Parts: sequence; C-alpha cells; structure tokens
Amino acid sequence: MDDRAGQLPPGRHGLSRDYVHDNQRARILAATARVTAGHGYPGLTIERVIGDAGVSRKTFYQHFRNKEEVFLAAYDDAVARLTDRIAEADSTGRDDFTRKVEATLDATLRFLAEHPDQARLVVVDVLAAGPRAVRRRHESLRALVDLVDRGTCALAEEEGLRTPPAITAETVVGGIVEVVYNRVERGETDTLPTLLADLVYCALLPYVGPGAAAAEHGRLTAFPDRADATPGT
Repeated sequence: MDDRAGQLPPGRHGLSRDYVHDNQRARILAATARVTAGHGYPGLTIERVIGDAGVSRKTFYQHFRNKEEVFLAAYDDAVARLTDRIAEADSTGRDDFTRKVEATLDATLRFLAEHPDQARLVVVDVLAAGPRAVRRRHESLRALVDLVDRGTCALAEEEGLRTPPAITAETVVGGIVEVVYNRVERGETDTLPTLLADLVYCALLPYVGPGAAAAEHGRLTAFPDRADATPGT
C-alpha cells in the first residue's frame, strides 16, 4: 500500500485537529523511510521529505526540529510496528518452544519483506545516522536479546531442555541480524521469508540440539508456506 494515499484533501475538510496531526506525522515518517531508502541518511533532507510527504515546511517543523529527530522517530515507529507484529504472532496459541521461535522469526521476516523502506532504515541506514541512532539500535537489540534470553531459558526449563550459557541469546540474535543485514543491504529484502527454515535451525540448535533442530528444518522445508503445518496434514 502506498502511504501517500493518506494525503488529506485540500481546503476545508471537517476533520479533527488530532486526526490531521496524526495523519501528517504518519506521512512524514513514511516519507522519511522512502527518502532514506532512496538516498541514504546523508541524502535525507527536509526538502525531500516534505516533497515526498506532501506537507509544507511549516508543517514539518510543527512535528520535528530537524532531520535527525525525524529519522529517530521513523526508526522508533518501524520498531514499534515490528514489535506489534511479533506480539500478534506470539498470541496465536503456540505455547511450545519451537513454535514460538518459528512464529517470532516468521513475523519478523515477513514484516521486513512487506516494508522494505522501513527494513532498510532500521537494519542498514541506522548505522550511518550518528551516535544517537546507533545507541537507539543498540538499545533495541539489547532489549531483544534480553527477551530471547528470558523466554528461551524459561521455556527450556519447562520442557526439560538444556539451559544455555548467558551469551547464547546474544550470539543467536547477532548472527540472525547479520544475515538479515546482508540481504537488506544487497536489495534482497523480499527474499527474507525464504530464510525461515534455515534461521529457525540456527536459532534452535543451541537449545534443542542438532537432531530436533534438523527435524524442524525439515518440516519447514517440506511446508514452506505453512509455519504451523505438521507432516501428514
């Protein structure tokens, strides 16, 4: 869907001030992602953003002070959307360890593939956007590592699996992020969902061992479009 389709009609439209404010902000954030994807952070300018978003310079400054601030807001917005997608996938009733891993990875890969501009912003361009952006990225990854560590340790204990060393979650998340970075940087964001089986294997391996990880890889390879499928269904 083209985010520019949300542009407001000219003249009097009877819309509430809050609606107009939220609409303008959303268009500016979407434009920031598009401009950054096309020109990189160095090429991100307020002029390009307002031209893409269809807002005035005055409107831009009613929302943001400068390009760094709007970039950070666009980063936070994309991360929040991804977090919501993951939470939605995690609430589908999959209560066992492997299914939670699969659901989380599947939601992440599909979201990034569906939103390539935001994917490039949060995965690639954030690294060139200055110290504040890099710190924001570090905080996001630290939160993800902590979430994975708590979740996998708790589930491992419940299911009688091996309790992994503390560094395991950091290694798993870091490796997956690097794989995703390479695909997005090469312009192959749309291929990310095809990596699900391989990444599930890598994520499960330290926790369930090679045999169980290979079994899940085989199931997902046999049923690539159905993460919840089981053999024989």
